[in-house]
Amino acid sequence: MNKNTVIALLVGVLAGLIIGYSVGSSMGGGSSRPPVVAAPAGAPAPAGMPGAPGGVNAQQRIAMLQQAVAQDPKNVQAWSQLGNDYFDTNQPQKAVEAYAHVLEAQPNNSDVLTDQGVMYRALGQFDKAVENFKKANEANPRHLQSLFNLGVVYAYDLKQPKKAIEAWEKVVATDPSSGQAIQARTQLEQLKSAK
Repeated sequence: MNKNTVIALLVGVLAGLIIGYSVGSSMGGGSSRPPVVAAPAGAPAPAGMPGAPGGVNAQQRIAMLQQAVAQDPKNVQAWSQLGNDYFDTNQPQKAVEAYAHVLEAQPNNSDVLTDQGVMYRALGQFDKAVENFKKANEANPRHLQSLFNLGVVYAYDLKQPKKAIEAWEKVVATDPSSGQAIQARTQLEQLKSAK
């Protein structure tokens, strides 16, 4: 891989993370039972960059990112994008491991904690998912996706509706007009009507 390819890859990863965070924090919408937890904070790279439509496919990008982290194990952006690509290609164990590298450098990164929590849930490790979602919300009390996901695990996986209600009510109280609050209200109604 030549120097220009590495630079283009890193620029694409960074742009994807910034765009993904911006888009992810403004998205929302209703859902039916059971809700799907959010996708990773990254987003597709701009046109012409790896991962963009017409660009490099996910498996090729994963191979490039694996090479990048092998050459520079402290490359947090590459680890983060690698985790996101593993997330998107349904490789939860590899995603958990990639996100762990990011969290070594950024232990309070709420987005990565949440994404890793989603992957723990996919692996059936619900207690670890709960731990991640709680830590993400402690690091950033306005991180609504972690709170919403916490409610999902409590309601659907751990069968603890009281804790789910508590998490979703906190989402609504924190930002009543957010997409997550709309989803939380829907889930609260469904949970209360199921009693």
